[in-house]
Amino acid sequence: MSRPPEFRVDPDVDLHLPADRGELTAHPAAVLGAIAAGGVLGALARAGIQAAFPHHPTGFPWATFGINVTGSLLIGALMAVIGARPTGPLVRPFLGVGLLGGFTTFSAYAVDTQRAVAVGAAGTALAYLAATVVGALLAVWAGDAAAARLLARTGREAR
Repeated sequence: MSRPPEFRVDPDVDLHLPADRGELTAHPAAVLGAIAAGGVLGALARAGIQAAFPHHPTGFPWATFGINVTGSLLIGALMAVIGARPTGPLVRPFLGVGLLGGFTTFSAYAVDTQRAVAVGAAGTALAYLAATVVGALLAVWAGDAAAARLLARTGREAR
C-alpha cells in the first residue's frame, strides 16, 4: 500500500485519517477554487445580513453575533456529517472553509469590539467579546451533537 504524499492541500487535513486523505485526490487548484466560490457566497450572505441589521458603535452588534453563532452551529453539524459518511474531496473545502468560513466574521467581531471601546462602550465590548466566544463554542458543540444524534437515528452514524 502506498503512502499519501506528505504535503497538505489544506492545513487542517489529517493525513492519518483515510477520509481526510481523500481530499488530496483533488487538484490544489480545484480545492482553492472550491474555497473561493464558497467564500464569495458566504461573504455575500454575511454582508447582506449586516447591511439589513446595522448597529450603532455603542450598541450590541446582534447581526455579527448571530452570524458567528449560526456559522459555528453549522460548522459543528457539517463536521459531524463529514465524519459520519464519505463525501467528495471538495465538500469540506467548499462548505466548511469557503462558505462557512466566509460567512462567519471574526474580523468584524474584532472591529466591532474596537469601535465600541473607542466610543466609550467598554462594557458592551466586553460583553460582546465574552458572549461571542461562549456562544460560538456552545453552538459548534450543539451543531455537532444534534447532527450526530440525527445521523444515529437515521442509521448513518460514524464508523
